[in-house]
Amino acid sequence: MIINDQEKIAWQGTIVSIQPRTTVWRYKLDNRTHYHRGYNLFLDGEADGVVGRFSVAVSEKQQQKLIFRIGDQVKGTAWTKRYPVSDYADYYRAGNLKILTRADQKDTTPPPYLIEPPDMATYEWRGARMLSKSRYNGKCFPCAWATMSAVEIEYDWGVSRKYRFESFCYGPKSCPFYQMGRPRSVPYKKFGSLYDEGWLDDICTERRDWDE
Repeated sequence: MIINDQEKIAWQGTIVSIQPRTTVWRYKLDNRTHYHRGYNLFLDGEADGVVGRFSVAVSEKQQQKLIFRIGDQVKGTAWTKRYPVSDYADYYRAGNLKILTRADQKDTTPPPYLIEPPDMATYEWRGARMLSKSRYNGKCFPCAWATMSAVEIEYDWGVSRKYRFESFCYGPKSCPFYQMGRPRSVPYKKFGSLYDEGWLDDICTERRDWDE
């Protein structure tokens, strides 16, 4: 679905989480490919005149330049999404970014990992495991290793696709907060639903040891 009437909006708020902006391509149980496109800032504040929690996608270069941290008060502009199924963030194409108040750095004991998010190459190298939605929405939400991915499922090869959002974790395999959740269905035409029960997680994270 394409939304043609995009609008540029102004926003301002306090960062409550910084997560990688990711997309995933699924094909049966043969392939689960993760792509890393920048970061999603989750903020409590005001966007387009509406008060509440919202999210804004920023590029890797923008994050590296401004080094956003949880607790920072920031403002900027952004655009409403053209492809709602392709982005989890509420707004993208962020611009005019400015940090109004820098948060004090505090020593915290993980989990969750309230750290400066690493670069995209680090996420790529680490690989992701499925994360239960309840953990993503709860204890893991502020963690720099958590993400909600826009997922494209190849339903009928080269003909049709299905879309949804799924939560994943890039954190240490030993993290006590981690829960995979239920196996996830991966539908394919005439095959019904196959289920990703976690062995793709092992493939995606095979470079890492238990405490990495």
